[in-house]
Amino acid sequence: MKNHGTFEKFQCWLPKVRLSSLSGWSIFLALVLLPALVWAQDAATQAMSVEYRDIPGIGSRNLIWVVAQQHLLLAGFVLGVPIFAWVCEIVGWRTKEPRYDKLAKEFTKLLTSAYATTALFGGILLFLLIGLYPKLMAYLSDVFFPSFIAYCLLFLLETATLYMYWYGWDAMQGNKKAFHVFLGFLLNLFALGIMIVPNSWATFQASPVVIGDGTAIEKAWAAMQNPTWWPVNIHRLIANVVLGGFICGAYAGVRYLLAQSREEKEHYDWMGYVGNFIGVFGMLPLPFAGYWLMREVYQYNQQMGITLMGGFLAWLFILQAMLIGVLFLGANYYFWMGITYRIPGSAQGYKRPILAMLIVLMVCLGVWMTPHSLVASLEEARKMGGTHHPLLGVFGVMSAKMTVSNLMILVTFMSFIMYWRAGKQETAAWAKIAKSVMGALLVIAGISVVVLGVWGYFVPAIIRINYFSVAQVLIVLFIMVTFTPLTALLMKSAKTTTEMVWGQMPIRAGYALVLNAVMVILLMSLMGYARSSSRVHWHIYGVMRDTSEYAYSPALGYAAAFMSLNTFVFCLLVAFIFWVATMGDKAKKGPEQGQPAGEGEKIPGGVTPAMAGGAPREGERA
Repeated sequence: MKNHGTFEKFQCWLPKVRLSSLSGWSIFLALVLLPALVWAQDAATQAMSVEYRDIPGIGSRNLIWVVAQQHLLLAGFVLGVPIFAWVCEIVGWRTKEPRYDKLAKEFTKLLTSAYATTALFGGILLFLLIGLYPKLMAYLSDVFFPSFIAYCLLFLLETATLYMYWYGWDAMQGNKKAFHVFLGFLLNLFALGIMIVPNSWATFQASPVVIGDGTAIEKAWAAMQNPTWWPVNIHRLIANVVLGGFICGAYAGVRYLLAQSREEKEHYDWMGYVGNFIGVFGMLPLPFAGYWLMREVYQYNQQMGITLMGGFLAWLFILQAMLIGVLFLGANYYFWMGITYRIPGSAQGYKRPILAMLIVLMVCLGVWMTPHSLVASLEEARKMGGTHHPLLGVFGVMSAKMTVSNLMILVTFMSFIMYWRAGKQETAAWAKIAKSVMGALLVIAGISVVVLGVWGYFVPAIIRINYFSVAQVLIVLFIMVTFTPLTALLMKSAKTTTEMVWGQMPIRAGYALVLNAVMVILLMSLMGYARSSSRVHWHIYGVMRDTSEYAYSPALGYAAAFMSLNTFVFCLLVAFIFWVATMGDKAKKGPEQGQPAGEGEKIPGGVTPAMAGGAPREGERA
């Protein structure tokens, strides 16, 4: 009240100040800033004695939970989209295909709509953390202050680059295209920095290191180099690509369902395929990055690893298995529908392989979802002889789960290879030998993964973790690295037997794309809760204890409700972003867009001019 009265006196005196000269402005600013600085200093001094503040009814932790999750999901989308938008632009630039440039521009349009919303939630999160957890933020600010400055500079650079990249798209065509591509590279470089810098703040809370003497920059750098920083960087980078790909796929799926003309259906059918393709190829190496992260967690602190994988958080990984399984099924189902409806007549030869892959996926999902310890009544536990089922209990350990996850990755990769080869006939002289070698390698890889998984039951855990699991990962990666270029060489000289038709997918294809996006959002919400709860009652593990009334990990049912809430809110935000991004399209539609595809002049490759800007040529894969 004392400060308020002083300000009222200052207001009464204010009209007497003359502001017609530079000196007058200087006096005015000094008189305004000096009381503000004094008040801020007093507030900061008082804040040092306040550890926590709460919001009645909502709870400080719940509010931080929702805002932080929305910011992280939006940031993942904003940081993931520029990667494949830039790649699409490069492909269009090098191949002179306008459809890729158009697709890249449409991806970037979604990015510009989401960028401001991401920054808004980031600002809200910062203010809430400073106000609700002043002691924690004071400690982190003291440790990481130089990185705060670097983060601000990176944010300014990314914003300026994004504006030039988006608004200069049309102006930088032709001779200036190389500079525009360079801007895309800078955009992704600054976005990478914006991701890895705050990752160090979060990973320091989970795996802090001893900070010695030195300058502020040296201390901040030492704190950034904590054991889980780079595993989280790699994991989040891949996860952002997956999230961005599937959300763009969901956008295309919704636009496909709402499309009125054939041109729109063709374009958004192709865009949905590209989004699903990006999401799947990001999803394939993602479990390997997650495995690396968990290894680092165990090596840093075994108790934290046990809390995650063997304690009360272990059931989260059963939910994770279910969500990932649905995601794998949705991605494979979309590929299989593409073989049936985009390449008419080619599905006949793939019915048996698709059925076999579906059975493998369902069996693997069942094994992955099997818990180690069952929730059983006392009577049920007595009949089983304990909480472990006598038959299914063997599927509840990591040896089985690593095996089936690798098999599901192999099946998904082969679904894409099938889609790639559908409607094509190899003409190369060495095609039969190459196909025989690839088939033999696939069988050997599958058998090897299963043998290593079974063998893992009979060796010490350290041997299984350090050698057998790593060998399984390397086997699957070897198949992916060798099959992709071999298939590309075979398809380069292959003869097209069935022309690809875009825009013929059933409406359930659009629903499948939306389902995949929802599963990814739920997964990221779930694993965010798991990573945060692994610190249990510590703000900074082993350094700063949580002494608030929320110094406990929420129950799994309570957490599941918040995961669902966060997913619902984020879907609403994404729907709003999609709506904003499409508002300009309605005004730009001209009467010529009402012309059905197939009318008018044909261009080489057997497609209409509309398809040249929207969908790939017949027989061609994106």
